[in-house]
This record gives sequence, structure tokens and C-alpha cells, in this order.
Amino acid sequence: MTDGELRAIVERLVREAVEIQVRGTSCRMLPMNISARHMHVCQEHLEVLFGRGASLSKLRDLMQPGEFAANETVAVVGVNRRVFEQVRILGPVRKATQIELSYTDGRFLGMDLPARVSGDIAGTHPAVLIGPKGVVQLREGVIRALRHVHIGEDDAARIGVRNGQMVSVRTPGPLGVTFDQVLIRAGKNALREMHIDTDEANAAGLGAGATGELLF
Repeated sequence: MTDGELRAIVERLVREAVEIQVRGTSCRMLPMNISARHMHVCQEHLEVLFGRGASLSKLRDLMQPGEFAANETVAVVGVNRRVFEQVRILGPVRKATQIELSYTDGRFLGMDLPARVSGDIAGTHPAVLIGPKGVVQLREGVIRALRHVHIGEDDAARIGVRNGQMVSVRTPGPLGVTFDQVLIRAGKNALREMHIDTDEANAAGLGAGATGELLF
């Protein structure tokens, strides 16, 4: 068994343990996962960066069905010419390329990043992407992802929330906080999961296996 296969098994067991904990406590509890800097890519840019006919190869599955962390990474160059090496791509490919960073990441690259819903990239910051086969001059697409909760449509109806609603989420522990303006993203096959960035997680003292409580 390779290190990657062992890591995938451990991560799956952690996700399953969190889901069991959530189901066994309260219908308003949800697992919280921390999104480190990453990007999504369109097919056109993928082929520029990795060569004609390139496709993403799976490193590990993510919690949401069909989504995965890819083996492929790129360098991201900011407006001040500072660089983040090996920014991981998440699959599958999308219609538009988008880079998601924390507020601190943005400051490092000389950007005051707007908090946006994924996919809302109009008028956002540019960046340069460097892959093993080519370079992409991204005219817009660098954002700080608005914190959000993925949830299945049936699950949302059962607990009384709807797609597009803003809710609050309370975290436990000595550094517990209440996150306001958390977007509900309800989908047919979605699993209950909140996404926050590394700045938000550090402020609340959260790590792997964290949970929160929906307030609305």
C-alpha cells in the first residue's frame, strides 16, 4: 500500500467518523472542512499549462460527490511578483479558471481579495499561472471564497434552510466563534459540509474533525 492510498483511507475514515458524530448529536450540527489555497481550471487553460489533451488525475476524493484533489499543481504569481508554488488544482474541470486564497494569502500576493461566491469572478484580481508546459495570463479570477455550507436539498428541507439563505454557524471550544453571513448552497446530491479558509479556521482554533452548529 502506498503512502497516498493510506492517506486516502485515513481521510475517508475521518469523514465517516465526523458524519456519524453529526448524525448522532443534533440535526443542526455539521462537519467543517478547511480549504487551503487551491484553484479550479477550465479545459483550455489546463491544456496550456499541462499540454494538449491534458486531463486531471485524481490524488484523493473530496467530501462532495464527484469532486477531488488532483495530482496537478501550478505556480501562482501575484501582482507584486511574489509566488505561491504548487497550488493544487481541484477537479473536475470547470467553465472558468478560479483561484481561491485566504485573506492572508492575498496580502502576500499584493491583492485585497473580495469575498465572493464560487464562480462569481467578474472584476476580480488577475494572476499569472505557470505550469510545466506553459503559462496562462489570467485576467480575472482570484477570490477569497465566501464561507458556505453544502447541503442536500432533502436535508435542507428537513432542517428548514433554503438555497441562497444566509445563516450563522457556532463553533465549540475555548476559541469558539460564531460565523455570520454563511451561505447555504443546497444541491440534489450534496453532502452536509461547511467550508472555511485557513484564516477563519485559525481564528477559531479549528482543525481536522471540527464541527459547528447551524443557527437561523
